[in-house]
Amino acid sequence: MKTTITQDGNQWIASFAGRLDTAAAVQAAEDVKPLYDLERKEIILDCSELEYISSSGLRIFLGIRKEAAAHGSKVIVRNINADIRQVFMMTGFISLFEII
Repeated sequence: MKTTITQDGNQWIASFAGRLDTAAAVQAAEDVKPLYDLERKEIILDCSELEYISSSGLRIFLGIRKEAAAHGSKVIVRNINADIRQVFMMTGFISLFEII
């Protein structure tokens, strides 16, 4: 599992690659901490290379959303595959995030 954070103007992009499972979640949670304190930014969670997400991974996404809302930032999830979209639908996350 690899998490990369880049900045492009007012957008911060967190790219996830591999399997965001329980084993990878500890490191991924640490990797995304810089996103927690962003004021009035657009945070993109790019899942184009994400193969799988577990409940631990969903908690990370939820934590990012919670902190973003507290700081006036917006979170967008992009490029989820069909399997991850199904997980989002089954868990209700599909209504929590803007997905493009």
